[in-house]
Amino acid sequence: MTPQPTAGPDGAVETVFRMEFPRVVAAVARIVRDVGIAEELAQDALVAALEQWPRDGVPDNPGAWLTATARHRAVDLVRRRETYARKLAEIGRDADLVTAPPEPPADPDDIDDDLLRLVFTACHPALSAEARTALTLRLLGGLTTAEIARAFLVPEATVAQRIVRAKRTLARKNVAFEVPYGPDREARLGSVLDVIYLIFNEGYAATAGDDWLRPALCEDALRLARVLAGLMPKEPEVHGLTALLEFQASRTAARTGPEGEPVLLADQNRARWNRMLIARGAAALARADAVASGPPGPYVLQAAIAACHAHAYRYEETDWHRIAALYALLAARTPSPVVELNRAVAVSMAEGPEAALPLVDALTEVPALRDYHLLPSVRGDLLSRLGRAAEARQEFTRAAELAGNAREREMLRRRAEGMGG
Repeated sequence: MTPQPTAGPDGAVETVFRMEFPRVVAAVARIVRDVGIAEELAQDALVAALEQWPRDGVPDNPGAWLTATARHRAVDLVRRRETYARKLAEIGRDADLVTAPPEPPADPDDIDDDLLRLVFTACHPALSAEARTALTLRLLGGLTTAEIARAFLVPEATVAQRIVRAKRTLARKNVAFEVPYGPDREARLGSVLDVIYLIFNEGYAATAGDDWLRPALCEDALRLARVLAGLMPKEPEVHGLTALLEFQASRTAARTGPEGEPVLLADQNRARWNRMLIARGAAALARADAVASGPPGPYVLQAAIAACHAHAYRYEETDWHRIAALYALLAARTPSPVVELNRAVAVSMAEGPEAALPLVDALTEVPALRDYHLLPSVRGDLLSRLGRAAEARQEFTRAAELAGNAREREMLRRRAEGMGG
């Protein structure tokens, strides 16, 4: 059973463990080449801290203490399993790292390549999307199994099984603890970014449950994106994702009303948008542009779209023509019916609902959108703006029936009722 962090002197044990857990796991995984064993050794270091810190006091550098303790246990494990010489030959240049604890970095924001290896391992394509998400939140987000289960509204046992199976799969397939290079890198990086984006989106617009927002999930995803941007400063798509999440997170306070009900973009009080996060998003987007050597990728394009919204102080000032053009580029880069639906919304704002309705009607035949509640929701909005209230009511009613989130379902029902009989 996984020990849970509990408060030591001044809560230091829990606080430090939350902050340092990914680094400790990453450092140990380099030695043992198994993320499951690495996590167990990190937990052993936590148990040692819970025993020693209340008695001896919190060390001057508690993160380095945890890492050193876990490393020493990893070395002992390696010695028991194989001859020490054979293991040293296998890890080659890292021999000095397993014989002595590392020096703590001068800057707490300096993150070594071990953490980057852990990111790519947790998001390996051999794992299902659900397993990647759970393992990433566990190893990199430091969340407990119970916290992940609450976040995604699934039983704790389900999450525990996903994590256990993910670790077993990585061990069985002998997945290398490394950052891929060459042709594999772009594909693997896309998986990493997609997992972080999925985590954020589940917090930003929950697919099920009673709450429209789950801010803690958004915060976890944003933290992971910032870490990845620090690890891979020359990857424009990493900065693009970070920018996108910064922009989206800036609206959080304005996206719900007093009772937790959703507030549509047009109705949001933009004075409540977080200008610091918008500035961070703009800086990340600028970094993406600075390191780009080719056409913008999908996350950079999405960030550029989000920037258009973020820089409009009033809804009426939104540059919908630019947004529609960006969606056209995004559709060409990564064709998707959801992207086409979003493009139709932008076209409706730039050119009018009559120009967008044929685009939306064409999507009603797409199998992937058959049960997607936002399709009838968008169509209902267009019909409402065209004065076709009875048809709009039917679309909003259907959208409410398809919506999995209680808050969103109620909002759509109110929109249907607003269309009259």
